[in-house]
Amino acid sequence: MDREQFWTMVDQSRRGTDRIDEQLGKLIALVTTLDTEEILAFDRCFHECVRDAFRSDLWAAAYIINGGCSDDGFDYFLGWLITQGHAYYLAALENPERAGDRVEPGDFVECGTMWSVAALAYEKKTGNSDFYDIAPVVPRTLIGELFDEENVAALYPELAKRFRF
Repeated sequence: MDREQFWTMVDQSRRGTDRIDEQLGKLIALVTTLDTEEILAFDRCFHECVRDAFRSDLWAAAYIINGGCSDDGFDYFLGWLITQGHAYYLAALENPERAGDRVEPGDFVECGTMWSVAALAYEKKTGNSDFYDIAPVVPRTLIGELFDEENVAALYPELAKRFRF
C-alpha cells in the first residue's frame, strides 16, 4: 500500500454517493479486503496525509469555515478533507481557501470516523481489537505559526465573507 493506492481507495469510495456515512461504509469495506499488513499501511498513509496537512494556514481556513476549530476539531476537519478525495485535498494544500469549495455556509465539516477506518476494517477482518497496539505511529508537528483567532478573518477575507465569519 502506497499513497497512490490509498488515494485510489478513497476516491473509489466517493463514487456514487455524496453522503459521507455511505462513503465511509464503502471505504471500510474496501479496506477490509486488504491483508492485515496492507490495512496497517493504509493507516500509515492516512496519518502521513494528516501530517502533511497539519498546517496553520489550513487550520485558519478550517476555523473560518466551521466558525471555530479546536485542536480535535482540526483533526476531524482533516479527516473530512481527506474523504473529499485526492484532487480536493491537493487543491486545499495549494490554497487553503479551496477547502471551502464544497461547503455551504452553515455546514459543519468534520469526519472523526475517518480516523478509525483502518481500525474498524482490521477488527472486522481479524476479530481482534488490538489495532492501536500495533498501528504505526506517524509523528507530526504543526507547520507554521498558529494564527491569532482575533485576526484570522484577515488571512482569508473572501472565505470569511462567504462564511459570514
